[in-house]
Amino acid sequence: MVAEKTPVIDTLTGSFLISTPKMPDPRFEEQVIFICAHSHEGAMGIAVNKPNPFFSLSEILRTANLPVPDGELPPVHIGGPVELESAFILYQSDYQAEHRLEISPTISLSRETKILEDIAFGRGPDKYLFLLGYAGWGPRQLEGELLADGWLTLPADDHIIFDVADEEKWRMAAMLYGIDISTFGDMIGYA
Repeated sequence: MVAEKTPVIDTLTGSFLISTPKMPDPRFEEQVIFICAHSHEGAMGIAVNKPNPFFSLSEILRTANLPVPDGELPPVHIGGPVELESAFILYQSDYQAEHRLEISPTISLSRETKILEDIAFGRGPDKYLFLLGYAGWGPRQLEGELLADGWLTLPADDHIIFDVADEEKWRMAAMLYGIDISTFGDMIGYA
């Protein structure tokens, strides 16, 4: 008997995972996950299109005794089902934080509270998402899910993350590469 091997993917860091209509986990239905870290030890990503209807950034700033800046603030997002009490800020790297994970040349992720303070005082990043929680996978777990056609991997796009309306990100991320994600399951075939 030969053990089935899960193929090893070099790295998906900085890529999108777009859930397909075949996604078996309803928590990830029509989700766009931005992969922040991926190695032989597993993967970590954040959903960039799932606003949290129960929290607003202005409430979070007030709770932290910080001023609420003028203008419209982005919604608080649910980054994934893991550690929903943990806050992250995904932002364009033209703003520099001392403690950050550089995901790509243009995007970083941080949990540094100084960024929230800078946002409150108008010194923060121009484009950012405030997220609660993340999505995580153990060693080879994500690769197994990719084999089951639950996810489509595509290069990430900053415009999709920061400028497209949340309800359009899932469809638009796939359409950038000519894929109608709503019919993706009908196109899958095996040679």
